[in-house]
Amino acid sequence: MIGRLRSLAHFHPDLRVAALFAPRRAVSPRSLPVLRVLTGAIRGTDPDIHVLEPGVAVRYFRPSTVADGEPGPALLWIHGGGYVFGRAAQDDELCRRFAERLGITVASVEYRLAPEHPYPTPLEDCYRAYQRLLHRPEVDATRVAIGGASAGAGLAAALAFLARDRDTTVPVFQLLAYPMLDDRTATGPEHMRMWDGVANRFGWSSYLGDADPDVAVPARRTDLQGLPPAWIAVGSNDLFFDENKQYADGLGDAGIACEFHVVPGAFHGFDSVVPRSGVARAFFDTQCAALGAVLTA
Repeated sequence: MIGRLRSLAHFHPDLRVAALFAPRRAVSPRSLPVLRVLTGAIRGTDPDIHVLEPGVAVRYFRPSTVADGEPGPALLWIHGGGYVFGRAAQDDELCRRFAERLGITVASVEYRLAPEHPYPTPLEDCYRAYQRLLHRPEVDATRVAIGGASAGAGLAAALAFLARDRDTTVPVFQLLAYPMLDDRTATGPEHMRMWDGVANRFGWSSYLGDADPDVAVPARRTDLQGLPPAWIAVGSNDLFFDENKQYADGLGDAGIACEFHVVPGAFHGFDSVVPRSGVARAFFDTQCAALGAVLTA
């Protein structure tokens, strides 16, 4: 405990209390059943829900201030959980805030989880949701962004490749909050919280199964041409800091516009752990600014 107290200086002031109690590793094979029970108990709000098949659904959020009329912009949002837990309802408040702040349609995907459903099933679930969103009457298919947090952001990055490779409508933007992009990441900042190398190996091995990582893992892809512009943000105390920076640099080297945003002293998933903190509110504002510049300009 004394060591933890001394390390608090390395965290953002708004996050120091949370960092004192936050685990270094939030998920493991032993804790996974408990986490699934806890997230399964989340009921969320009452959006318009379309079930695509058992275990796969899309939750739609429409801004209350926008009347029916010409098709408008939209965001496909993908929840996090290391590919092995979580559900779309956990981000209902966030999705509604995006919809109201930006005046856009937001679709949140309930995808099937690993290890029961390894790659490519979760990605294909997200692709189906993306295709549905493109064809909604209230949506302008030329102004659809994709985004997510953690593993959800990793799926969003993979979805951008899939849309490009299948020669379908490519999203206009990627909003990637501390994305889970590289199965090879084993070490990170000394003061990381919530997700470490052991958790990372568990999440990726569960998701990949027997898949070829050179195809399934975004950070291993070598041809980045034709991908949409991106915004990538990560905390300085996040396991994913280096892999996110390297991916952002790779996009830039390929001529893809990419803004890389660092939150000093933030750990993985900080905005979900302390959503009412000043740093979390500022993070949301920054995401809205990036999305708004593309979707509502």
